Amino acid sequence: MANIGTLNTTAAGIDAVAPRLGDGPSGPKPRPRLSARNIILYGTLTVAALYYLLPLYVMVVTSLKGMPEIRLGNIFSPPMEITFQPWVKAWAEACTGLNCDGLSRGFWNSVRITVPSVIISIAIASVNGYALANWRFKGSELFFSILIIGAFIPYQVMIYPIVIILREIGIYGTLTGLVIVHSIFGMPILTLLFRNYFVSLPEELFKAARVDGAGFWQIFLKIMMPMSLPIFVVAMILQVTGIWNDFLFGVVFTRPDTYPMTVQLNNIVNSVQGVKEYNVNMAATILTGLVPLIVYFVSGRLFVRGIAAGAVKG
Repeated sequence: MANIGTLNTTAAGIDAVAPRLGDGPSGPKPRPRLSARNIILYGTLTVAALYYLLPLYVMVVTSLKGMPEIRLGNIFSPPMEITFQPWVKAWAEACTGLNCDGLSRGFWNSVRITVPSVIISIAIASVNGYALANWRFKGSELFFSILIIGAFIPYQVMIYPIVIILREIGIYGTLTGLVIVHSIFGMPILTLLFRNYFVSLPEELFKAARVDGAGFWQIFLKIMMPMSLPIFVVAMILQVTGIWNDFLFGVVFTRPDTYPMTVQLNNIVNSVQGVKEYNVNMAATILTGLVPLIVYFVSGRLFVRGIAAGAVKG
């Protein structure tokens, strides 16, 4: 009897499901791969990729050609005979005025400018953002507003007053002066990024640490910093890219023996001495942009995460 009851129940279930099975498949209809939406999307992405990759391709193949081959005129053709002599000359032999040491001197000047500028600006901006997010003090909103305004002041407006100040304190034309300038101009936007990121972190962590007796620096160093790797990577990439690629401050606040790499590149490309060597110019351009590209490709995923997290709350 138990088996008969079980069979009856199964049959009833099948009878109940059968009409629904006859209605056809359920769920969203699968989209065709060659839909108009996909064609437009991937077509746009392909055009954008070609727009940026085509000049890079021309630069690379031109830098690997000799001048006789370049004079044939086909800039898109791969090199018939690969040579790295233009790279060697761009790095160590290209002349800018009386100096014929290529980009090597400018490279080390850029390193000596970028490393301390990035460390100083990020260290101060992270503490500023942490204080503005978690330790509200009298006048903090006014201070934050001044920083925001400072982030949008054109650099060109401030150049002459800064030149006068650096001259009066005796560091105009030195790498120290340029490091100070980059650190100051990087702080407003970095403070905004850090402040927004710290605001997005759970406030309960801060309150629990305060209840346990942790102070300003303990909370910052032991709780906030370990949780803030993405935004530190964002700040590092922004500063490295901005400082390494800077030309205006480099040409205004330094002298020929302390020119950064971008100024050296400009002098090599615009040199009026001898024959215009396009392969050397292309190699020098790639060498100058190599450091920011490497930094971004190594930490690009954290950059996207940090930007998204820092833009959630304001």
